[in-house]
Amino acid sequence: MIKNQKGFTLLESLFVLSIFLIIATITAVLIKPHFIYFEKQMFFTQLKADLLFAQQYAITHQTEVIVQFAPDQQMYSAHTKIGSRPVVIREYSKIFEVKKGTMPLYFQYGPGGNTNKFGSFYISAGEERYQITFLIGQGRFYVAKE
Repeated sequence: MIKNQKGFTLLESLFVLSIFLIIATITAVLIKPHFIYFEKQMFFTQLKADLLFAQQYAITHQTEVIVQFAPDQQMYSAHTKIGSRPVVIREYSKIFEVKKGTMPLYFQYGPGGNTNKFGSFYISAGEERYQITFLIGQGRFYVAKE
């Protein structure tokens, strides 16, 4: 046997591998809350953008746009007519639960951008609950954390 071989022993390699796995596991555990936070932020940003796009589509095309939430299918969509090609169709994560409040889970934007209904509905994301409120008048809405 050659006595001056360079390299690592099996014990040294296993020690380095175990330290790497411990660091990777700790990192994965610490990143999970940040992932959920960013998923909530992304969902509400996308929802607001889609609702504003549906409203602008109704104004620019001088037509009615129907916005409908389907909580059992985890999606929402905006159509000019029922059965027509959607203006917006979006699926969302299963961590979000959409519930009816004082307003049903469907409404429409008129040619002037106004909504035909006003009120609130709720979106739960884990322990947190958010209220989306549509105001009387120009189709304005806001999202508030309860």
